[in-house]
Amino acid sequence: MMPLILANNGEENIIRKVGGSADVKKHLEDMGFVAGGTVTVLNTINGNLIVKVKESRVAISREMAGKIMI
Repeated sequence: MMPLILANNGEENIIRKVGGSADVKKHLEDMGFVAGGTVTVLNTINGNLIVKVKESRVAISREMAGKIMI
């Protein structure tokens, strides 16, 4: 298991765990980051990530990506 920030671009990964406070977990789950779901890193810009989750493109900060374990 490793944080999403270490994933390679273009590689589909399965989300194993979403960490953080209750509010952070709820926010990430509302965006589609749920355990068992898939996520693909499309691009990294200044440490922030653009990812594909549930057929949507989402930009998340490096801090948020560090709470998503793959």
